Amino acid sequence: MLHYIYADDLHFFPLMRDTMFRDRADQFKRRLGWAVSVNERGEERDEYDDMNPLYVIWQKADGTHGGSMRFLPTTGDTMVNDHFSHLTDGVKIVSPLIWECTRFCLAPKADRRVAAALTVAAGELMDEFKLEHFVGVFDPRMERIYRLMGLSPEVIGRASHDGEDIGVGLWEMHADAFGPTLEKAGIDRAMSKMWFRAAFEHARPYLDERAIA
Repeated sequence: MLHYIYADDLHFFPLMRDTMFRDRADQFKRRLGWAVSVNERGEERDEYDDMNPLYVIWQKADGTHGGSMRFLPTTGDTMVNDHFSHLTDGVKIVSPLIWECTRFCLAPKADRRVAAALTVAAGELMDEFKLEHFVGVFDPRMERIYRLMGLSPEVIGRASHDGEDIGVGLWEMHADAFGPTLEKAGIDRAMSKMWFRAAFEHARPYLDERAIA
C-alpha cells in the first residue's frame, strides 16, 4: 500500500524507514554509482532528509520498503536550486505550484506495479495540493523507466556534472493518465484516494498550511 509520511513521522514506521534508506544506498551508490554518502548503518541520507520532506512510500506485504520518492516545496531549500542551477542557466525554480521530487527509488526486485503506484501517488499529490509541476534532477539512465511509467519529463537542462550526465526536468500528470497508470498499478482511484486521505485526514489544516507554504 501507499503511505504519505513527513520525515518527522518516520519514526512511527521504523522498518519501512530503515529499509528505504538502505535501498537508496543500494540503488544510488552501488547500482548507479552516484557520489552519495552512505553512513555506518548502510543508509543513504543527505541534508534534504533533515528538512522534513514528504515521502511517498510503497510498503510491501512484509512491512518493508518497496519504492519511494521525496518531495519538498520549491519555496524552500531544494537540490535543484542549491546545487544544479547551472543546468537551468542560473534561473532558480521557485513557485508554490511546483514541488521538487527527488530520490525516486525502487527496492531490489521490486514488483513492476510499484513504479506505477508511485506515479499514481505523485498524481494524487498534484491533484490534492493543486500543484502544476514537479521538478527534479534525474539520471538519464532513468528515462526508460519514466517512459514505462508514462511520465516522461520535459527536459529543461542537461549537462555533465562530476563526470556524470545529469538532467533537470519538469513533470506533470494529466487526468487522462490516471486510468492507464492505475491499471498498471493494479489499484483503482477510490483505493488511491483512500490511502491519501487516510494519511492526512487527522491533520488537514496542517496539511493545507504546508501545501501553500
